[in-house]
Amino acid sequence: MTPHRTPRSRRTVALSAGMATVAALAFLPGTASATSADVLGAKGAVPAVTEAAGTPLSYVVNVRPGKGNSAKVKKAVGRAGGTIVQAYDQIGVIVVHSSNDAFAKTMRGVKGVQSAGATRTAPLPAQSTKDVGTPKALTGAQAEAASAAAVAGEDPLQPLQWDLPAIKADKAHEKTLGSRKVTVAVLDTGVDDTHPDLAPNFDREASVNCVTGKPDTADGAWRPSAEESPHGTHVAGEIAAAKNGVGVTGVAPGVKVSGIKVSTTAGFFYTESVVCGFVWAAEHGVDVTNNSYYTDPWMFNCKDDPDQKALVDAIVRASRYAERKGAVNVAAAGNSNYDLAADSIHDTTSPNDTTPVPRDIDPGECLDAPTQLPGVVTVASTGAKGLKSSFSNYGHGVVDIAAPGGDSTAYQKPAPPATSGLILGPVPGGKWGYMAGTSMASPHVAGVAALIKSTHPKASAQRIKSLLASQADAAACTDPYDINGDGKVDAVCEGGKNYNGFYGVGIADALDAVTKKK
Repeated sequence: MTPHRTPRSRRTVALSAGMATVAALAFLPGTASATSADVLGAKGAVPAVTEAAGTPLSYVVNVRPGKGNSAKVKKAVGRAGGTIVQAYDQIGVIVVHSSNDAFAKTMRGVKGVQSAGATRTAPLPAQSTKDVGTPKALTGAQAEAASAAAVAGEDPLQPLQWDLPAIKADKAHEKTLGSRKVTVAVLDTGVDDTHPDLAPNFDREASVNCVTGKPDTADGAWRPSAEESPHGTHVAGEIAAAKNGVGVTGVAPGVKVSGIKVSTTAGFFYTESVVCGFVWAAEHGVDVTNNSYYTDPWMFNCKDDPDQKALVDAIVRASRYAERKGAVNVAAAGNSNYDLAADSIHDTTSPNDTTPVPRDIDPGECLDAPTQLPGVVTVASTGAKGLKSSFSNYGHGVVDIAAPGGDSTAYQKPAPPATSGLILGPVPGGKWGYMAGTSMASPHVAGVAALIKSTHPKASAQRIKSLLASQADAAACTDPYDINGDGKVDAVCEGGKNYNGFYGVGIADALDAVTKKK
């Protein structure tokens, strides 16, 4: 059986609907963590960057924004043996390829360069690694049973979507489905816009392939190939699957969704791709971006490492640029059950494109990008019982808000007629499947943000974030948190009912998004 390639993002986890445990979600180094569990048919110390002489790597060189400031630096890039792939003068980020093993160090000494670093440790192109597991098909009888349970006004598979009533999206849809003038961009593995649940709402003009760090606008370049992950298509459907009598319903089924492909075929999300994605979104009228990934190869980017610092600098510039242009940036908190407010975290997965070297990091100084970056809405995941998902990262002062991302059915079983504790959504090829992770929580919040923008069309990004927070339903700490019932505490929640490390300001509320005027 051929393994299925999936994102390196670790924002999605593979959880069988009937599994008894999640085994602490300890993933093998160098493997991804996203698979769809079921598919429904259509109908501390860090290693030095590997810069051996003659090995081509990708870099970002950061300068003060503006063409005049970067002109001399661009000449220096050539002298240092670099080839410019794309220059984003508006944010002062230059994407470069070079085989010079001293390129980054040389550029850091050039006047006008504020930071420079390699975006990967693997040579170009990225090494191809694979995940384990393949989608599990649901039977026709299960599909028919779901359709039979649907009531008037529901799409056929909506009875299986326990996540919609969990944020009152079903009630919100009685008021409005959202505005066609609002677009949510999915920065991900690509979106299959031919899917019947996505085609009616797809925004082609705001879609692009950014994998190389340079926009590829060829028709369909944003789609995943057959060998690539269904992740981005699933995420897009959670946000804006059309209410059209087919399949599932998105949180904001009346808004538009675009695909910005930022993942390599092997499933790596590199800095140059992410920067390109944010800048594209900023300049193509996007109102919300969804980011269900972390930027490879480092799960946490430490400021005292010159390469990692440069990566953070570049992504901060790009994400802030998108927000200045009006976009709300929403991101998944991660699936390692880490306390992102802890004094120290033991990172065993970085760098994930060559050989990981265990290190102890301070999450206050070593940042998960983009979720821990300034201005980004950090989303934790909840299950069908409304509790923090067993895998979800958390942290007082880090997590902003929570939303359904699913959990093992053995831990949090939904009320009938739903049968799986995971999240149902579209996957390429006109099919639907279950997935779980903070990857699935983030698009729920992105969808609610789109509904807020639909209700308040003139609202700034900051105003939309403020409304997201004020409209959320407060959720007190789960104490003690023993999700698997083995008598041992699995995570400790800090804070009060109105703001804490598990749920931030609370659970996103779609109904308030379309009914509250303030």
